Amino acid sequence: MSRDARVDDYIARSADFARPILEHLRELVHRALPGAEEAIKWNMPHFLISGKNVAGMAAFKAHCTFVIHGDGRQGDAMGQFGRITALSDLPAESDLAQKLQTAQGRVETSGSARKPEAPRKPNPAIAMPDDFAAALAAVPAARAAFDSFTPAQQRDYLEWITEAKTAATRHRRIGQSAEWLADGKKRNWKYEKC
Repeated sequence: MSRDARVDDYIARSADFARPILEHLRELVHRALPGAEEAIKWNMPHFLISGKNVAGMAAFKAHCTFVIHGDGRQGDAMGQFGRITALSDLPAESDLAQKLQTAQGRVETSGSARKPEAPRKPNPAIAMPDDFAAALAAVPAARAAFDSFTPAQQRDYLEWITEAKTAATRHRRIGQSAEWLADGKKRNWKYEKC
């Protein structure tokens, strides 16, 4: 059990109602996770396994919060357990211990207390508009530049053109795109570092 004096100071500076809650949570974490280390992160006490966040707690003017990383969010306060104003607001110790041990298992197997994210679906393809294809065909340098870009860079141009709300705006964007592409510029070239 690794304790951090800054956590002692944090608890000592907390409001009278918060101290017993924070002390209880701290002891519970150390019982459930005997190898947990303490640290201050984001100005609040955190508990770590192998240097990875597992849980954190905080005290505010009128309530405390407790978060188990990767366990989802419930209620209107930070953390899964809503606004904690008394020990009776906490779930059963066995439930909290089980959640902490599950988070520890995620850290040990994946290196993070967060649940693994589902793989992202690729963005659907945007068909080349006929009017844009004609504009590119009229300027071979623009067509060559467009074809040399990555799919994401091509998509930037295609989205910009197809999302135009009026025909006049679309026509103007196609002309501007052909000009920029002829110079080998990406859609957001203005924001690139020189």
